[in-house]
Amino acid sequence: MSNSTHGKELHRGLEERHIALMSLGACIGVGLFLGSATTIKMAGPGILVGYAVAGLIMFFIMRALGEMAIQNPVAGSFSAYARDYLGPLAGFITGWNYWFLWIVTCMAEITAIGIYMEYWFPSIPRWIWALAALIIMATINFLAVKAYGELEFWFALIKIVTILAMIAVGAAMIFFGFGNGGIATGISNLWENGGLFPHGMKGILLSLQMVMFAYLGLEMIGVTAGEVKNPEKSLARAIDTVFWRILIFYVGALFVIMSIYPWEEIGTKGSPFVLTFEQIGIKGAAGIINFVVLTAALSSCNSGIFSTARMLFNLAEHGEAPQQFGNVTKSGVPGKAVLASASALLIGVVLNYIVPAKVFTWLSSIATFGAIWTWGIILISQLKYRKSLKPAEVKTLKYKLPLYPFSSYIALAFLAFVIGIMAYSADTRIAVIIGPLFIVFLVAVYYMKGFHKRASVEPIEKQQVS
Repeated sequence: MSNSTHGKELHRGLEERHIALMSLGACIGVGLFLGSATTIKMAGPGILVGYAVAGLIMFFIMRALGEMAIQNPVAGSFSAYARDYLGPLAGFITGWNYWFLWIVTCMAEITAIGIYMEYWFPSIPRWIWALAALIIMATINFLAVKAYGELEFWFALIKIVTILAMIAVGAAMIFFGFGNGGIATGISNLWENGGLFPHGMKGILLSLQMVMFAYLGLEMIGVTAGEVKNPEKSLARAIDTVFWRILIFYVGALFVIMSIYPWEEIGTKGSPFVLTFEQIGIKGAAGIINFVVLTAALSSCNSGIFSTARMLFNLAEHGEAPQQFGNVTKSGVPGKAVLASASALLIGVVLNYIVPAKVFTWLSSIATFGAIWTWGIILISQLKYRKSLKPAEVKTLKYKLPLYPFSSYIALAFLAFVIGIMAYSADTRIAVIIGPLFIVFLVAVYYMKGFHKRASVEPIEKQQVS
């Protein structure tokens, strides 16, 4: 069966290495290089526990997504599964919510690109770099999906090599005194400055919302399902390996940083990555890290345009977005959907400079809430999907969520707990107000536009993956 109601299909041009690094690229961004200092301040060395626990929850969410995606690999992924197992309204909300989530995220990324370029070109206005980045990323997304995947692979590789280098250099300092006159620093900094949990459990709990949003982008593996070669093998391997890689990069990098530097000093003297490389005599460390963070922002923007275009494609298939977004170019790319997402980002570039910062914070709050909505929908869809199967069909599943159904309920309870923390914390409370209002707005649009009358309610045909 064609994945498109318009007789055109997305091309299966993505390979296993592409999708593994695409989701890594979406996750490992500016948050790790510059934003990790904020979570360390809140929880101290105990933040390692936060990343590990949140990582386990993300593993359950990704396995739940994989169980459905491997049986039925379609573009739009969790939006399509929500429509199939929870109804057309759930699919509509999830699709548009995810589209908006990434548009807002990309607005922040292209703004960041302008700031990073100022490091080398202080006299050129930021908006020029933001616009240039947007044009380049949109152009890349018009290429065949394999070319896009190849570029994203190298973008992500730059970040990963930098993090691994930092972990290796840091470990050499800790155990062999590299860059420290041969005196091993050891790991006593983890407990000497107020203990492992200087702010108690409260510090870890308050940091959880920021920790969870560091993992935003992992679910992008599901969005690639309609364009990956051999989905059964590639998706399963990508989901299983990406979890461990993320855990190594986040927990490993922060373990090394907090072992070398007292946790309360981190962030007060610039990026810990810059400090670590400067310690061993790399004078251009700031420039190197600036380049890496620049590629991180470009990579996240690139991934965002990719995923938003696929969501529009899936919504158009079900008559919930303009029909033209469901068409693909000769190279198998949903070109008009790419153009629509890029155009929305263009408005973002303008808004970001003429509208007060508070409005932008509100938009970011919707994106924050949107991430938890997406993960929750994946879990609830998987529960409904599993209940729709007969015992004999469950036995034939090629990829299962471990500890089902307990893992699904534990993950859902954790997400609800994080929303509770967001409501408790004054800084993030706005997200718990604006997020549900945005969902109500989407429900209103759904009924006012009459989508409920013409929405496709036929279940997705369970495709046999060859």
